[in-house]
Amino acid sequence: MFGPQSRRELSNNEFSPGRILHWKTLTTSPATTSTITSVARKASTITVKFEDLYGFTVEGNIDDVNVLNEVRERVRQQGRVWWALEANKGANWYLQPQISSNEGISVASLKLSTLTNTITLKRLIRKGIPPVLRPKVWLSVSGATKKRSTVPESYYDDLIRATEGKVTPATRQIDHDLPRTFPCHPWLDNPEGQASLRRVLVAYSFRDSDVGYCQGLNYVAALLLLVMKTEEDAFWMLAVLLENVLVNDCYTDNLSGCHVEQRVFKDLLAKKCPRIAAHLEAMEFDVSLVATEWFLCLFSKSLPSEVG
Repeated sequence: MFGPQSRRELSNNEFSPGRILHWKTLTTSPATTSTITSVARKASTITVKFEDLYGFTVEGNIDDVNVLNEVRERVRQQGRVWWALEANKGANWYLQPQISSNEGISVASLKLSTLTNTITLKRLIRKGIPPVLRPKVWLSVSGATKKRSTVPESYYDDLIRATEGKVTPATRQIDHDLPRTFPCHPWLDNPEGQASLRRVLVAYSFRDSDVGYCQGLNYVAALLLLVMKTEEDAFWMLAVLLENVLVNDCYTDNLSGCHVEQRVFKDLLAKKCPRIAAHLEAMEFDVSLVATEWFLCLFSKSLPSEVG
C-alpha cells in the first residue's frame, strides 16, 4: 500500500515510479504535413490520466505530459550529479554539522571543505533534489534534525499519547478537514492515511497553542507525510517550517504573516511582471483572492507534487 509507512527502497536511477508517457515526434514529407497537423490538433485535445511519484492522479493533455516528462528527465540528470558527489565525497556529505550556539564557532573557523560543501549544496538544491534523497536532505538543511535533537527521543510518541482522546476547537476543525484533504489520493482518502495525518496535526496543535490549527496546514502536513515517509519526520518538518522558516504569524488567528507575504508578492509582481500587474489592476482584480491559498498551502495544491 502506498503511504508514509511504505519502506520500498529506490535504486539510484529510479526517480519516477509513476508511468511516464512518451510521445514521439514524427518526421514526414510535405505531402503528409496537413494530415499530421490535423491529427496533432485532435491529439492535443485528448485527456490522459496517470499517477505521479507521490500517488496523485495527474490529468492533462499531451503537452502537459511532455512538460512533466521534461521535468522528470531533468530530475534524473540532476540525480546523476548527486550520485557522483556521493561517490566522491561520501554518502552523507551534504548533512550539516551539528554546531550548538554555545560553541561560538564562527564562519571563519569552519573548515574550507565544509564551506565548499555548503556552496555546492545550495546550487544543487536550487536545481532540484532527487526524490529518494529528499527526506534526509530536507531534514538536515531545514534544521529539523537539529530541532529534534533538543528534546527526548520519545517526544513525538509522548505527545501523541498525551493528546489521545482530547477534544479542542483545533481537533474539531482538523476532523472536519481530514476528508477534504487531497480526497482523490488513494492513501489520504482511507482511514489509515487520515489517522496518520490527524496525529501529526493534533500533535502540533498541542505543541504550539498560539497556532493550534489553521486551514491550509492539512495540505502542508499531508504532502510532508508523503515525502518524508514517517509521521515523526513529517511532524518535525512541520515544526521547523512554522517556527523557523516561514514568516512569523502566518497561521495565527489574524494571519498577519500571510498578509505580509501577500504585500511582498504584489510588490514583486509589479517589479518583475509590470504588464501583468497593470492588467490585473485595470481589471480591479485582487491577486490575494488566489494567492492566499498558494501561501497558506505552500503551493502544495498548486504545483506538481514532484517539484522539489
